[in-house]
Amino acid sequence: MSKQLSAVFISTFILSACLSREVETSASATPNVQVAESKVINFNQQWLFKKSSDDKPLAQLTAPWEKVRLPHTPRIEPAVVDDQWQGIAWYQKTFEAAPAWMNKVVLIRFEAAMNQADVWLNGQKVGSHLGGYLPFTLDLSHALQPGTNTLLVRLDNRDNPITGPKPLHLLDFNTYGGLYRGVSLQIKDKLMITDEMLAQQVAGGGVFVTYPQVSAQHATVAVKTQLQNQYADNKTLQLTQTLLWQGQTVARSTQQYQLAAGKTAEFTQQMTVTTPQLWSPQAPNLYTLQTALFSGEQLLEQQQRQIGIRSFTFNAKHQLLINGKPAFLRGVNRHQEYPFVGYALSAEADYRDAVKIKQAGFDYVRLSHYPHSPAFMAAADKLGLVLLDAVLGWQYYNPDPAFSDHVVKSCHDLIRRDRNHPSVVAWECSLNETEMPAQLIARLHDAVHQEFPGSYSAGWAKGYDIFLQARQHRQLHYETPTQPYAVSEYGDWEYYAQNAGFNQDSWGDLKEEERSSRQLLNSGEKRLLQQALNLEEAHNDNYNVPAFADGYWVMFDYNRGYIGDLEASGIMSLYRQPKYSYYFFASQRDATEVSPLFQSGPMVHIASEWQPDSSHDVRVFSNADEVALYLNGQLIAKQTPTRDNYSTNLPHPPFIFHLGQFTPGTLRAEAIIAGKVVATHQVTTPGKVAAISLHLDTSGVAPATGVNDVLFVYAQLQDKDGHPLWANDVALQASVSGDVELLNQRPIVTSMGQGALLIRIGDSLKQAQVTVTAAGLPAATLSLEQAAR
Repeated sequence: MSKQLSAVFISTFILSACLSREVETSASATPNVQVAESKVINFNQQWLFKKSSDDKPLAQLTAPWEKVRLPHTPRIEPAVVDDQWQGIAWYQKTFEAAPAWMNKVVLIRFEAAMNQADVWLNGQKVGSHLGGYLPFTLDLSHALQPGTNTLLVRLDNRDNPITGPKPLHLLDFNTYGGLYRGVSLQIKDKLMITDEMLAQQVAGGGVFVTYPQVSAQHATVAVKTQLQNQYADNKTLQLTQTLLWQGQTVARSTQQYQLAAGKTAEFTQQMTVTTPQLWSPQAPNLYTLQTALFSGEQLLEQQQRQIGIRSFTFNAKHQLLINGKPAFLRGVNRHQEYPFVGYALSAEADYRDAVKIKQAGFDYVRLSHYPHSPAFMAAADKLGLVLLDAVLGWQYYNPDPAFSDHVVKSCHDLIRRDRNHPSVVAWECSLNETEMPAQLIARLHDAVHQEFPGSYSAGWAKGYDIFLQARQHRQLHYETPTQPYAVSEYGDWEYYAQNAGFNQDSWGDLKEEERSSRQLLNSGEKRLLQQALNLEEAHNDNYNVPAFADGYWVMFDYNRGYIGDLEASGIMSLYRQPKYSYYFFASQRDATEVSPLFQSGPMVHIASEWQPDSSHDVRVFSNADEVALYLNGQLIAKQTPTRDNYSTNLPHPPFIFHLGQFTPGTLRAEAIIAGKVVATHQVTTPGKVAAISLHLDTSGVAPATGVNDVLFVYAQLQDKDGHPLWANDVALQASVSGDVELLNQRPIVTSMGQGALLIRIGDSLKQAQVTVTAAGLPAATLSLEQAAR
């Protein structure tokens, strides 16, 4: 787990409020142990900001400073970004340093800063960093002064040939800007646990947890801790590792060591766990590891992180074994952007994304095409999402040696940041869809094994442990793999480019835009059903190759730097609203898998609006044995899944009911397992619009105040009986009151009868409300304080 998450010394999950408030957080010491000398201060509040489109010195910028808090984006962008802001962003923060800090080591850690950063403290330059997705830590000790200090940060998010990717006007995604992740200040004793990003030591720095032996009977947990002694004399220290399961100690190791003056050293301790609770996608069991550093009786520093005991291996057939058992990972790709705020997400928003992915039926996420946030990584650990962790790279290579050096360094930094996450199956240290010299591939592959011995490298070219191949590339030049193989992407380009083959000929009556998987939420029932059919066919085809995982492209619609429209192949909209294809994937998870953390278990969904122009062949997605479909209370049929050319390999094919004609009313589907109804869903032909209902999407995490939390509010059109309407392009007007900001840029219009609002929460939910109106309809008001309960 990353330092920002782990070294805050909290025992709760990442969404604990103290991560997001500017408070001094001391070690939550083990019982009967005094408070630690070291502390971490959340540094996300009370920043000043201004920006410039060119290289003017700060002194020549006449615009006033704007008060902001982190995470922050330089500009609120439109929903469809056709001219993303690029330029120079300045951030300034004034803070007080206690006199006691002058005898400490004071570090500042930036979790991400787009893209080139220069940092000054009290007018003295303290460091620079290149690359916008990974953390960097700077030592402020030499420039710190007692009392008032001023920190200044200059960021440049313009195209950079050394970091890549290719220029924004050619890029298929947006990189945004600003201090879009958190910043923390670390106050450490001179005898300390090092920061893994500052240490810059291969396979070293901080705390590194591995599992030399894993079985259902017992497991070995190895903890390597790097310590540094900045005192002028030798030190005797005690290092204690404590492993807890649900608050109870299950293992402990305490050792005494000597560390010479001015030296840095690594110390490894091992603990044995009997009958361990192993981590897997279906049972994401997490232990708490406490690492405590003592000098005599004085607790100098304590870190706390959640870890998962598990093993990822491959057998002779190149099947993935999770804890010794074969597994196929149904997955998806994700871009991390939100509408309007780009990358500047709260930890809570990242968690909600992970919930949506998990309840959509996925157990695996490819983090395309760059490192995602520590918050999302921690959410994957908690929910049971296996991750393919990637460096930045997409269709861009620069022969300048500095470019290759930067990519290799990014690989090291990525692994050092994320190595303790049980969710990571492999490291995609590869420039995706990019011709790379064999020498660079070898350097990246070697970097993975140097940084994390025993782990797996992955890339789209040969030369890695795991070969990644998109389905459209497979159709052109497939060879039976001789190594572990994953389908990196599928379901989009082969249909968009009309070269999928298979059943394309049978769709001759469809226009090209109707055949595509790129369908917006407002594209209509016919085209959304076609998207779902494309995905069904492509996912079914993936079972014909020896892949251990596949990743649909893509989970959420997203912006593209090179063109002024959305890439709409997501199974959810940019505003996280589900399309029919979302329910197709949800139906592929077995009904026996149940979790209290997300929607799971038996499910059924009717993929129809049931209006006069709806298909008479009604498609129902379910993971049940049988489905019974009723129209106005009369049984149409009770049947098993419909297996055809699209679904020969699927665990749960759709159910297709042939109604023959349209009759207005209510379709009701009942999912049946072992003769019992286990889930129901119904769709009713709606009447005229009469009202608006509002819903706050929390996805298991209530709004968090004071942390720039962003949430969606959905405004649903309804008839007089409360049935949803499916109308597109109905204009809505929205307003907020209280300490809430509406981020949408007008006009707000409906898609499938629903308007989507993005709001940002301030310091309090008291009297915070959202109101939505439309012509001829009564206003709808939602109390956020009540909705959050």
